[in-house]
Amino acid sequence: MPLFAHAAHGARLAARRAQGARFTTSWRTYATSTRNSIPRTVVVKKASVVTKASASTAAKDANNSKEVDPLQGAADVPEIYELDPEGLPEAVASAPTASFATPQSAFVGELLPGSDHVATDWSRSYYGLSSQAFSKEIADVLLAPIDERDIEIKPDGLIYLPEIKYRRILNRAFGPGGWGLAPRTETNVGPRVVSREYALVCMGRLVAIARGEQEYFDPSGIPTATEACKSNALMRCCKDLGVASELWDPRFVREFKEKHCVEVWGEHITTKKKKRLWRRKDQPKLDYPYRE
Repeated sequence: MPLFAHAAHGARLAARRAQGARFTTSWRTYATSTRNSIPRTVVVKKASVVTKASASTAAKDANNSKEVDPLQGAADVPEIYELDPEGLPEAVASAPTASFATPQSAFVGELLPGSDHVATDWSRSYYGLSSQAFSKEIADVLLAPIDERDIEIKPDGLIYLPEIKYRRILNRAFGPGGWGLAPRTETNVGPRVVSREYALVCMGRLVAIARGEQEYFDPSGIPTATEACKSNALMRCCKDLGVASELWDPRFVREFKEKHCVEVWGEHITTKKKKRLWRRKDQPKLDYPYRE
């Protein structure tokens, strides 16, 4: 090729390169940040992107005095968005992280503030135990000396207060419905004995726990023994409240038996066996199953 043709071809290539340089843009890297948090709606602010044209891009066209837009032809390039804390609403920006911690009770099944009394699981709870003393009016009823006319004695010499007397004392102290027995275990039925643990709850507070027991001699008598077991537990729970505490005082027991009771001989009606038995002096003579 002649030298002149080479020179003309080189000039055309240089002109094309110069013309193509006007549309050269710098590709940017778009990165997204990852967060380990719960997604929530936020206000975002479009970031301003300022791109400086290179020297070759800033060159002016010989036939056009306007500067070429460096982003011309890059309409398909995704826009960049970044979080702006200043754009968040004040309530969202300043709100602390929500806490869903469950309040822990000192005891399992404890009554929480604002909860209903029905929600307390008395089979496990000790709510209210020794938290506060009862009023003087209630204490006077519970600690009042028992009427000696209400005390009974078994043939074997054991003195006791009938279970209905305990219920009457509790009703006078707390009112009907102000106290109750809550079972803490299942009923244990043995070959000869029925037992179950109960909690005495007064004014919504646990005050005592005791296990009641009762003998039975035939399977048909288990329901009756179960009810007697509950009454036995009530009697034992009332000891913690001071009800009829005299019955566990050895001196009181001796003086009461000497004053109000008598020991006599009794003969069994069927076997004719004799044994010494106790009864109150103001009660009629023994009749069944032992005859005095």
